[in-house]
Parts: sequence; structure tokens; C-alpha cells
Amino acid sequence: MTQAPVRQTRSTCPYCGVGCGVIIESQGAQITGVRGDPEHPANFGRLCTKGSTLHLTASAPLAQHTRLLRPMRRAQRGQAPQAVGWDAALDEAAGRFADTVDRHGPDAVGFYISGQLLTEDYYVFNKLAKGLIGTNNIDTNSRLCMSSAVAAYKLTLGADAPPNCYEDVDHAEVIFIAGSNTAYAHPILFRRIEDAKRANPKLRIIVADPRRTETAELADLYLPLQPGTDVALFHGMLHVLLWEQLTDPAFIAAHTHGFEALRRRVLDFPPQEAARLCGIETAALIEAARWFGQSRATLSLYCQGLNQSSSGTAKNAALINLHLATGQIGRPGAGPFSLTGQPNAMGGREVGGLANLLSAHRDLSNPQHRAEVARLWGVADVPATPGKTAVEMFEAAARGEIKALWIACTNPAQSLPDQATVRKALERCEFVVVQEAFATTATCAYADLLLPASTWGEKEGTVTNSERRISRVRAAVVPPGEARADWHIAVEFARRLEARWPARLNGQATLFPYDTPEAIWNEHRESTRGRDLDITGLSYADLEHTPRQWPCPEGQAPRARLYEDGRFPTPDGRARFADVAYTPPAEPRDARYPFSLTTGRLRDHWHGMSRTGLLGRLFGHVGEPAVQLHPQDMVRRGLKDGDLVHLTSRRGSIVLPVQGSEQVSLSQAFLAMHWGEEFLSGASSTGERLAGVNALTTPAVCPTSKQPELKHAAVKVLKAELPWTFLGAAWLPVGQAHRAIAALRTLMPHFAYASCVPFGREPSERGVLGVLFRAAAYEPPGDELLARIEEELGLAGAEVLRYADRRRGQRRAMRLVPGGHGRQDARLEAFALAGDTRAEAWVRALLQDELPAQAYGRALLAPGAKPPATLAPRSRQVCTCLNVTESEILATLAQCQGSAEERLAHLQAERRCGTQCGSCVPELRRLVRTGLQAA
Repeated sequence: MTQAPVRQTRSTCPYCGVGCGVIIESQGAQITGVRGDPEHPANFGRLCTKGSTLHLTASAPLAQHTRLLRPMRRAQRGQAPQAVGWDAALDEAAGRFADTVDRHGPDAVGFYISGQLLTEDYYVFNKLAKGLIGTNNIDTNSRLCMSSAVAAYKLTLGADAPPNCYEDVDHAEVIFIAGSNTAYAHPILFRRIEDAKRANPKLRIIVADPRRTETAELADLYLPLQPGTDVALFHGMLHVLLWEQLTDPAFIAAHTHGFEALRRRVLDFPPQEAARLCGIETAALIEAARWFGQSRATLSLYCQGLNQSSSGTAKNAALINLHLATGQIGRPGAGPFSLTGQPNAMGGREVGGLANLLSAHRDLSNPQHRAEVARLWGVADVPATPGKTAVEMFEAAARGEIKALWIACTNPAQSLPDQATVRKALERCEFVVVQEAFATTATCAYADLLLPASTWGEKEGTVTNSERRISRVRAAVVPPGEARADWHIAVEFARRLEARWPARLNGQATLFPYDTPEAIWNEHRESTRGRDLDITGLSYADLEHTPRQWPCPEGQAPRARLYEDGRFPTPDGRARFADVAYTPPAEPRDARYPFSLTTGRLRDHWHGMSRTGLLGRLFGHVGEPAVQLHPQDMVRRGLKDGDLVHLTSRRGSIVLPVQGSEQVSLSQAFLAMHWGEEFLSGASSTGERLAGVNALTTPAVCPTSKQPELKHAAVKVLKAELPWTFLGAAWLPVGQAHRAIAALRTLMPHFAYASCVPFGREPSERGVLGVLFRAAAYEPPGDELLARIEEELGLAGAEVLRYADRRRGQRRAMRLVPGGHGRQDARLEAFALAGDTRAEAWVRALLQDELPAQAYGRALLAPGAKPPATLAPRSRQVCTCLNVTESEILATLAQCQGSAEERLAHLQAERRCGTQCGSCVPELRRLVRTGLQAA
């Protein structure tokens, strides 16, 4: 049979806010490859580990076993959902929402949507909620991401408009990175910073972060400030700038107001006091201020470390104050550049997709703005009552005030803080709709109605990245099963509501006359006329040709950077200094909870891992969940790597392994934000399922932005005495592997601690994926439960080698298969160790490295058997692209001579690590530095 020709489709990556262009390769209905688009100005052909594996997440076996493929309905909570037709599903959704509104009013419903939706999707949902239903209860997971940055831009500069572009990295003399692990969160932008440093060795980089992250490895000056003290740092730096006359009085006088009040405030932050509050050296603070002020072009890059805070707006504004005070804005290489966390958080803000916004950066609180939007939409009015923001919406649902929730393209049962309240909300809510591409998210378990949505590679529309650049998203293939575009689902739902409420149409046939994404975008474009983000000079045809930045009014060219003329979008054209107070985190450490827990990203994963968590190769760098502590804190508590601990806050507790890391300071703890109940779970002593990292985080929010303080919670760490342990792993055909993962996740609550992750290297020559299941308990579980686990791991057959000692709670199972390729030896295909798992290191190496196993005979079944001398525990992977491990890197570095750069060059020449996507280069720098220090 003749193969379908390879088709190439230009689109945009669905991960972070860098907004990289991609070229998708497809054959027929299947995506077969992806590479960076060399013509896209965001990345010029580069992709990170996540973006370069996108095609692997779109394979047919994964779609079959992990995607929502048809509408599903639960007749009763707790039951398995059953397939229904689209008409029946949407009719029920419209009926339930309309009845709720008719009985309880429009504010009894809420919509929780996502920064991963396209601009067109966002626009329809916003119009649906505010224009048709009449509620402002529509918010987005961007509230968890960017709302503090938005609030600070509006407070100081007058509009939610990042003033910079990526090209400014090339022109900066100083780059100040605050609260951002750019190397992991925005890796392709970090490649550009590395390039700029190579091209200009005089470029100075300052990094302020409580952890010594991979980003800090590139820093000329690292400020390890205490969590939550950013405002004190920035006020202290401004004090130094004033004292040493490094401000720009002419710029302040001509283009700003409010400086005197701020000047009086920062007099209370002399460098010694600010440094004391921050826990850093006074000299380091003074040096940072001098570099900032003496530079001809200082560029600040910042992200969640500033945003996710109970004083997030103040942190952002205090940093912007430094730029205004020095005139470091509106010219190449200078300005405060907030890095967007999600691929289209910017586009969502553009269309007003938050509870406090309206289309085109209009404010809900402004009567004139509400009237303008009502005229544009052709409705009588837009409601004035403020809507519930993300945390508030779920708190209201938990109280019974919001009775129907529509959740689209996000996973609040993983990502929102204070999961006990979130789950109470989802359980109490009378009707929950989840519109989602993947069936594997924790939130899907709470849905009464599941609606299958299309996703990357299947969608048409636009997104806007961190530098205000609008890019096209294009479909390479049709969605699998019955999945539909998000905007189309929302339009069909809206039209059914219109049939029930014809009076709300204000004489129109429909408020949603859209049959293409372009039709929606054109209406959005018109809403921007005369606004700060005016895009009336653009068309879909323009975007087909190349991505464009806003503003771009009709008859004008797009602007790369803003405020070059010193005029700001405020009533008097002047920027405003923000006289903000320093306040510590909402939940300080104390004797009962002596650690500061902070969260952040892993290099190879994204958000709740509904997509990246499908690929075994993306677990090579960090294979399983663990909380990191400083080694000295580990010693004081009698802990060693791999010990299980209770990590407990005032809201909840989880059990997981502990790991020593000198990246973490004393009295601090770090846990990646990705580990939800899908990968890390268990049950409490009362039988409640543990909900992952956000069982611990606080719902405290910034009073201005309403963004929660996900970056700080006070916790305690206690060793978990769980004497019975289990480890099982298997190579399984890909489809069977994902079925096994789904089944094993349902068994996790039977243990005090459990984790379940994939491993391996896709695409596998054998078409297999690894599955690893780990658990611990106070006493051995029943044989039936262990048999169910073994069955899922392919250990139920008569050919399986077994050992069992019921009295001691010990059990082993091994399945060996012929080595293949004409080899006479056997290979370990699956194993289970129960009760005594000390043989993990060498048995796991046998399986994962697919080594000959036949020679190990009885040792495979003998509890406590010593590792064979010829087998070393598998080392951690550092380079995902080329599968280079830490031990291989260290062995090569041991033979290297010369400077750090010379050693890095020798390493890359010999091992080739870091020569593909480059995501591992920051970690290679850390290993080089550590080796030099040891020498």
C-alpha cells in the first residue's frame, strides 16, 4: 500500500510563554515528527526537551489510551462514565446551567478556563459568561501565573503591556533575573541569554532566588535571598541608587510622578537592614544596585518567584520602580520584562478572560468600559458585580454558593492550592463539566459530564507570547475520535442557552455567529480599536505570513518595544511610582513548622504533566517525586537520601522520599509543582487520598492581584516509619503500559505512600514503555492486592519466577524473556520486590538497561542479596536528547583540564551532551563548577 506523503505544518509550541514556532510533520492522520521553525522570531529553530518530543505525545497508542475520545456522562458520582452523543451532552449541559441560573441567579455558575486555550477559545468563553449568562464568574489558571505581573504593570505603567522584546537580551549590559529559573521555565530564551553572554563577556548577570538554580550557574552575582523578601531587596537597592546618585532625575521629573513618597519609604531600607531581612551579604546588595544603576541598559526578567506571592503585586511594582528611577525603560536592552508562564496567558488577558477584566484590556470596574463592550456585543449591559477569582471561585463552590462549574483545559484538582478545599468544592458542586483533551487528569474523576477537546496539532487559532507576539496555531491532523475544538464546543453550548433565553439576544439572531476561528478573531480585533493593544492593522492573512507584535494600529507598523517616547498609557501620560510596603510571607516559619516550602518546575515537565507525563524519556532526568532539603538539615534529622518523610503544613500532609541538595538553603524545602495525585499519592490515617504537592500550599492571595502564594508555605518534616515497602517495574507494550498506569493509580490509596511513573526511551525499537510502581505501608497488605499489582505489571503468568514468605511479609516475582537478536541469554522484563526492596539498585539496573540476567539465578529471588560486583546502580540521566548520564559526565570531567569553559567544551566534544536542544547545559555548568571546587 502506498504511504501517504509527509506533510509539513507551521504551528506554535503549547508549553511555556516563549512561544516557539514549530514545524509539524504528519502522514495521513498521524503526527510523525516535529522540529523548530527556523523562521520564527521567538526561537529561530530551537526547541527544548519538551518541545522536541511533542510528536511523541501525539502517537496513536497514546491517543487511544489517554485521550478523551467521546462525550462521557456519569449517571452518579463515583461511577464510571458512559459514552453519550454530542447533542445529548450539550443539551444536558445547557439544561443544567440554565436551570441553575433561573433558580439561583447567574452568579450561581462559574467558568474556570486556561492559559493554554487559544485566543479565539478564550473570547467565546468570556462573551458566553459575561454577555449571555450575565456573570463575571469566569477566571483562569493564568490567575495562578501572571495576575500579579498584570496588576503591577497597570499600577505603574498604566497597562498590562510588557514593554520589551526578546531582542533586548542582545542589547543589555546587565540582566537582572529575579524569581525565575529561566533555564527550566523558559529554556529557549535562556539559550539566547547564554548566546548573549558568549558574544559579550562583559554582560553581567544577576540572579536573585532562594535556590541556587541552574539559572544561577550563569550568574556573575547570585543573591540567595530568603523566600518572600524581594520587596526589601528592591527597596534596599533603590536606597543605594539614591545614596550614590545613580537615579535619573531628569527622567523622573519629565515622565513620572509619585517619587517622593517612595523615596521616603526606601529611606527605611538602608543596605544593611535590607540585607539582614533578605539574609544576604550587604556588599552583594550594594554591588547589585551599582551594576543596575551604572549600566547603560539593564533588563529585568522575572516570573513566578515574584508573582506567586501574597505580596506579588508589590514585588513586581518594586522592581519596576527601579527601572523608572534609573530611566531604564523604553530603549534597547532596558526594561522590566515579565516572562509569561503559559503559551497564551497573554491572549487570555487581551480578550478579558479574567473575572476583573473585559475585552481589550478594559476594566470591569469602569462603567464606560462596560458600556463599550455591551455595544460591541449587542447586549443590554455587562454585569458590574465583580466575579470570583480562581481561589475565590472554588471557595464559593465549597460553601455551596456556586452550584455549576465548567472547567476547560485545566486541572484544578492538581494545580490549585489547598486541595482539601478544592476537592470539597468539586464534590459539593451540583454539576461539574470538564472540557479536556486528556482523560488522565485528576479533575476528570469529579466530572458529571466530560467533553472531549482537541489539542496541539489539531487546533486552529492564535496565541500571544511574552513579547506580545501573536502567532498562528495550525492543525496538522484531525482530532481523534469525536474531539472538537474548544471554541466550537463553547459556541454550541451558547446557542443552546440562547434558545432558552431569546430575550437576552437583544433582537439578534445569535451572539455567536462564528463558523471559523478567524471570524472570532476579527471580532476580537475590532474590540482593540483605539486601545493600548490595538491590532486593527493586522489580519489573519498577515499572521499566515509571519508572527506579529502588538500594538499595530491600522496604517502603522508593529512596535517591538514600548514607551520609547517616554509616554505611558495613563491619564497624564506619566508612569507612576508605587509606594509599596514590604510584608513577609502570609505563613512564616515557626517552631512547629520550621521549614519554608517553595515549589517550582522540573526541566523536562510541564504543569500537571497531563502531556509530558505520558513519555518515559521525560522522566529520565528526574524519575520520581522527592522533596529536597539542605544536607545539613538532613543530618540533623537523621535522614538519608531516599528515606520517606511526612511533609506537613497546616492544611495537609503527604508522604514522599527526601533528597539532599545544596541548591536548597538551610531551613528551606523544595518540591516540584508537577507532582499531583496522578503520580504521588497514598492515604492518610483517616483513609483520605493524599492530593500531591498542593495539599500543602496556602490559599493566601495577594490582595490586589488575587494570585495565591504557591511559592511559600510553612512545613515540618518528620521521618515516616513505614517498614513494609514495595517496588515493581515492567516493560510493557505502550498501550498496555498506559492501561496498567491507569489501573495502578486506582490502587495507590491502599498504601500510606505510593508513586507511579513511566520510564524508557520513546520511540522504543521494541514498542514498549516502562512502568514503575513504588509503595510503602505500616504493615503488609493482603495477597489479593499484591496479586492485582503483579497482574498489571505482567507478572501473573505461570512462567514467572516467585518467592514468598507470608510470615515476614516478603514476596518476589521475576519474569525473564529471551534476549532477542539471536542472543542465548535472558532479559529481565518485569519484577516485583515486596517487603525487602534492598536489591532495587541492581535489579532495577538489570531491567532498565536491558542487561543479560540469566546468570544471576537465585540472587533474583533471594531477599537481601548483595549486588553483583559487575552491576552498578543506574546513574541519573542529565542529557535527555542523547541519554547521557551523570556518572558518564563525571567520568569524562575527571579527565579534563583547564578553565570551566574549557572543561565544558571538552565534555561536549566527547559526550555530545548539551549539543542538541541545549536544555542540559546549565546543569553541565553546575557539574563542572562542583568538580572544580572539589579539585
